Amino acid sequence: MKQFATFLLAVLCQSALATDTPKNIIMIVGDGMGPAYTTAYRMYADDPSTPEVEKTVFDRLLVGMASTHPDLVSGYVTDSAAGATALSTGVKSYNGAIAVDVNKKTVLTVLELAKMQGRKTGVAVTSEVNHATPASFGSHNESRKNYDQIANSYFDDKIKGQFVLDVMLGGGWKYFIREDRNLVDQFKAAGYQYVDELTQLETVKAGTPLLGLFADTGMPWALDSVDQMRLPILAKAAVRQLENDQGYFLLIEASQVDWGGHSNDIGAAMAEMHDLALTLEWLEQYIEKNPDTLMVLTADHSTGGLTIGVNGNYRWEPKWLKNLKASPSEIATQLMTAKDLEALANDLLGFALTKEEIASLNVIESDKPKAFYKAISKILDNRTFTGWTTTGHTGVDVQIFAKGLGSERFNGHMDNTDIAQTVFELLRNKK
Repeated sequence: MKQFATFLLAVLCQSALATDTPKNIIMIVGDGMGPAYTTAYRMYADDPSTPEVEKTVFDRLLVGMASTHPDLVSGYVTDSAAGATALSTGVKSYNGAIAVDVNKKTVLTVLELAKMQGRKTGVAVTSEVNHATPASFGSHNESRKNYDQIANSYFDDKIKGQFVLDVMLGGGWKYFIREDRNLVDQFKAAGYQYVDELTQLETVKAGTPLLGLFADTGMPWALDSVDQMRLPILAKAAVRQLENDQGYFLLIEASQVDWGGHSNDIGAAMAEMHDLALTLEWLEQYIEKNPDTLMVLTADHSTGGLTIGVNGNYRWEPKWLKNLKASPSEIATQLMTAKDLEALANDLLGFALTKEEIASLNVIESDKPKAFYKAISKILDNRTFTGWTTTGHTGVDVQIFAKGLGSERFNGHMDNTDIAQTVFELLRNKK
């Protein structure tokens, strides 16, 4: 009787595993997106005409927290490569590692397992498609800095004779169209459609391999992009290309939240968060219509030590970020050749600068774009009461967000490697 009970329990457990096995898995990385970013975005997106602070898509999807440290050979603070390697392989490694362990041995990724199972696979990112995070899901290298090698591997390395990635969307002309090798031509000859403008994604043939590169390196900031929402465009196109009877695995990365943090640029950072939020809102609706899909979102680390309220001021005022007509970086570039600096700055920032603020710009030499950029960012920091502790990464825990089939498995506190191990389990439970 006891043996029968044990057998029955095993059968029931196996049945439970099968019922939450998703056909499609979408992993999303908000690069650099620590908890302060989602909190700030709630305030940024708040409707000031109502008495309450409305919840955002991040609040609706929140299920847990994750620790982010790399292998301790690199200490307690991770870089994007080690962070993505942990999320893609379930293995801790050193900072700079691309899906290799501390001994520089290749480690299987969740995306590669999905490909081995016959699922279609893809990446849709706002960085270069061979940047640290997408690379850690679709390739292996001892250093994230070996950009050409990583790009080459997307064509050269195969699984069961097939390309690892069916869809690649992001930036990267510099690494795919080189004097020594034209990977774009090679992919086209191998049957991939190729586009280099976002509008062309509307006309590509659905369900076929696709390479889309839209910038020399990373894509322009969201604030400088058409409709200021390029990540939703990439995500929708990737899903359309990947949908099939066997299922798919898609990595989406909001790459430039991290870049805003590194630059201590609150204007760009909040626009990048909005770009991601719009993507998540679309995916929420997609999963409602496709309940056999799992979406898991987390960050690889936090960047910049973002602080909401500084210097003893119990205030944070994101209203000054709402009317930006361009990114602070682009505003800085335009100010270098401005005939009327004050008028142009007022117009692009969406508010009238004070005499002191204008003076901080007038003292800058016209050939110093970085100085203009820092000055614009400082003006926005002062207006909003935003603070930063670093231009690098921090070691704080990050949030986990999930929706869809199997999403309850990500509840509570996890290590970043546990997220990958859970995805591996779900993949291996495929019927």
